[in-house]
Amino acid sequence: MHQHHKERVALVSILASGGLTLAKVAVGLMTGSLAILSEAAHSGLDFAATVITYFAVRISGKPADEEHQYGHGKFENIAALAETAILFLLSGIIIWEGAKRLLGAEVHAVEANVWAFGVIIVSIVVDFFRARALRKVAKETSSQALEADALHFSSDMWSSLAALAGLCMIALGYPMADSIAAIAIAVLICVAGWRLARSNVDTLTDIAPPGVAEEMKAIARKIPNVVSIPRLRVRKVGARTFADVDAEVSRTLPLDRVAGIKSGIKNAILNKFPDAEVNVVTEARALDDESIMEQIMVIARNQGRAVHHVTVHQIENRLSVSLDLEVDGILSLGEAHEIASELENAIRVALGGNVEVETHIEPMQMDDVKGTDAPAALREEISKALRDLVKKDGVLKKVHSVRARETPRGLVVNFHCYADPSLSVETVHRAVDELEHDFLATRTDVHRAIGHAEPPMAKPH
Repeated sequence: MHQHHKERVALVSILASGGLTLAKVAVGLMTGSLAILSEAAHSGLDFAATVITYFAVRISGKPADEEHQYGHGKFENIAALAETAILFLLSGIIIWEGAKRLLGAEVHAVEANVWAFGVIIVSIVVDFFRARALRKVAKETSSQALEADALHFSSDMWSSLAALAGLCMIALGYPMADSIAAIAIAVLICVAGWRLARSNVDTLTDIAPPGVAEEMKAIARKIPNVVSIPRLRVRKVGARTFADVDAEVSRTLPLDRVAGIKSGIKNAILNKFPDAEVNVVTEARALDDESIMEQIMVIARNQGRAVHHVTVHQIENRLSVSLDLEVDGILSLGEAHEIASELENAIRVALGGNVEVETHIEPMQMDDVKGTDAPAALREEISKALRDLVKKDGVLKKVHSVRARETPRGLVVNFHCYADPSLSVETVHRAVDELEHDFLATRTDVHRAIGHAEPPMAKPH
């Protein structure tokens, strides 16, 4: 919709420029006024500029492709620079001709008639409404080319006012006023051209839009778990703003949390700048308040190791660390020990050479092992064996929801049991471990047993 609106207003501007050019040429030749002929030349170049703008707007609306991966938006800036060159060329011609008339012996007779006044007044009115319409659409669509046209026609209006003032002075008996008005018009055109050139050179050289980077940084810093935004770069390509955001986050965060932070930064910026294209890169950072436990988990994760039951003790002037390390059960003890040694060494490097590190190696939980439900009789036999092992005065009560599955490695048994909700997790976990151990000791056909303790009133899983 925006693209169609931009093309339509550019096309209307072409028609207006063409009509004004023809009218000014006719009246300028009729009256001999250099100011009006200058305005006619100005309108003729306006016509050429608006044609350039029209095609630039059409090209800039094309989507990004393999050759133009940031889109075609800068074609509008190139078109605007072409308009700038036209403005400076026109100014030079007008100043040259005006100076010749002011310094020459021959005085050109200029007729300030109703046609001369009429075409200038019509030009002022047309340029006023045309500049206002172009500026409105340029603001709505962030179009550099239409903004250039709006600036262009604003300067046209003021130069036409200068021409009108010259005609008034001629009517009052000051014939040289025509050349003076023409030079004044050229100066106004130069000023407009300079403003236009500076704006577009800034865009083509990727100068950041004023204040946008600071505002985006402030938005990104408000996202939870963002430590800092060390760098944020912004560039403008046509109507789109491209932002590259570097965000620092704690290295202890899991990957899904980091992905959520990236999405949060992007969505927050897009809420304020809906036409932006935001790329967020996160950098892991070790925080000053990072605990020893967190450091160990980060080291293990960086090596792709699964660890649990991490225990840290301060013994006099040294640390003692113990942990359970899961490895593939089919590895040899020698291979598993090498993995454990590599992890232990990395922990010592991070925490200090005098730290004690002990690892308990255990087989990793089976992954993608196909199985089938065990027969009902076997499941009932297993349920009875578990119930018999539960101590009457112990922590665990009433084994239930027993499931048994046959796999190539042996039976895998899952079961639930009740425990007092006021007991500590450590106490209950120890009791479940003991039950699993005792059960495995009585059943050589069971490969793995997994118990789940819950309060008596808990909903079944």
